Amino acid sequence: MITLRTFLPLVAAAWLTTPLYAQVKKLRVGPAKAPVRQEALFHDAHFHLTNYIQEGLTAKYYLDSIMGDKIGRSTLFGIPLQQQWSHRVTGKNAPTYYLESDAPLYYYSFTDAFIAMQYRSLGPEQQKRLDPMITGFNPTDMYAADHIRRVLLTFPGVFSGVGEFSIHKEFVSSKVSGDVASLTDPALDRIMEFCGEAGLVVILHNDIDNPFPKPGAPNYLDAMKELARRHPNTTIIWAHVGVGRVVHPIDHHADAIEAMLADPTLKNLYFDISWDETAKYIVGSDSALARTVRVLERYPDRILFGTDNVAPATQEKHLKVYRMYVPLWKALTPSTSHAVRLGNYERLFDDARGKVRAWEAAHVGRPMPIPPPSPASGAGGR
Repeated sequence: MITLRTFLPLVAAAWLTTPLYAQVKKLRVGPAKAPVRQEALFHDAHFHLTNYIQEGLTAKYYLDSIMGDKIGRSTLFGIPLQQQWSHRVTGKNAPTYYLESDAPLYYYSFTDAFIAMQYRSLGPEQQKRLDPMITGFNPTDMYAADHIRRVLLTFPGVFSGVGEFSIHKEFVSSKVSGDVASLTDPALDRIMEFCGEAGLVVILHNDIDNPFPKPGAPNYLDAMKELARRHPNTTIIWAHVGVGRVVHPIDHHADAIEAMLADPTLKNLYFDISWDETAKYIVGSDSALARTVRVLERYPDRILFGTDNVAPATQEKHLKVYRMYVPLWKALTPSTSHAVRLGNYERLFDDARGKVRAWEAAHVGRPMPIPPPSPASGAGGR
């Protein structure tokens, strides 16, 4: 007679011989482990959300579809210049880039409000991955520093820095309406002074020399160094290590960069190696790569990586510059590679976030001074 006591052992014995039991036996028993998040390839210290006609991506699309899990954090800025569409010059052909028309460029201040609203459209966790930058000002205008201050007061909790903006830039400087920007302009000094006061990081594009230069010392190297020395409390990132599309590295370029990094009066000066044009110079020959590795290994805390991409359509296109630098990543020690790709960004921009938020806490909400009467205000005589 089969009872429950005798039946259960028979069932158990039969279960132990089944293929399903063999599969279950292979499973590990224990508490569930949290998934290990893979480290990002890089933080992007130089990224344009919009282009020269102020078109581009939304911040959400950039985060979800372009950054994804490959890029950890990123700067976020537009382009401070708008390419004019002059029917007299190009007819019905609307230019989308500054080299597609002889019509001028002009400063476009609304870019700052656009970037701020894009950032504010995101959730708190998404916002933590982005560092918006202020760009919509004219660096020849003594009121430019007031614009930057006004942006911080209007959009507190948003911005971490200023830039990328340009002083001397091949094919661009001569197209901008109004005065030509200069490294010695008091208006630029006012900008730098305020950025130091508020803790804003500055990303500055300034070609180290003119296109097709005459033999001799580069035109803008000394003036760039003097600018950094005049503002020791301002963190300045010199974009693209001073090169351009046709502004090639100067003779002994790596030596000039290394001399600045070694100069104790230029401790506030950093460099980024963003842009595919910069990458072409660095990885273009074994000797150039070796010189770059030498400088980065000696000063691993002073160089940042960025793409300088402008509203890329896909993640694959966005990763192109990073992949161009694969020979560099392989040649560097792991610690230096990490610093250039990730660590230096975190240190500089985390510090900027803290300082700017503190400045905002001290100034947002304070009564604004009433301007003195003028004919335009309706007060006083005509």
